[in-house]
Amino acid sequence: MIIEFTKEHPGILTPTRANPSDAGLDIYADLLESVTIEPGDNAVIPTGLAFAIPHGYMLQVCNRSSMGAKRSLIVGAHIIDSGYDGEVFIDLHNIGNESQEISNYNKIAQVVMVPVVSFRARQASKGELYRHPITISDRGHGALGSTDASNNIHPLNDMPGGGF
Repeated sequence: MIIEFTKEHPGILTPTRANPSDAGLDIYADLLESVTIEPGDNAVIPTGLAFAIPHGYMLQVCNRSSMGAKRSLIVGAHIIDSGYDGEVFIDLHNIGNESQEISNYNKIAQVVMVPVVSFRARQASKGELYRHPITISDRGHGALGSTDASNNIHPLNDMPGGGF
């Protein structure tokens, strides 16, 4: 699939894919001057790019592994809908303990093309979800960790040596 994009002005870096098998395209900061993001704070960084996203798809803004692991910077807003044709801005959050500086042309995120299934929501009465089964799961209403707890599955304990 090929999608078109525009640049807000000359000098903006074109999105790149480091390896042919990479899922996303790296996108870069378009800054006149560096921005410092303090611990616990966020900054909305311009990219100077606008994308023509086909109907039935979205661009998902994803973290770059190195930004999260090495710099504690993660992406906030994640979805660029097909109807949006304005400049893309990246909301970076500093979840670390040190100030982080973003300079012009820094790789700040990656975008991945994702198919979108159009759906409508229909309200059901409490206790009536899945009355007409649309899933093969009988998981129920358990929350985080409930799958392993209900099945008494402990993956690390079931491995020789306790998983280590």
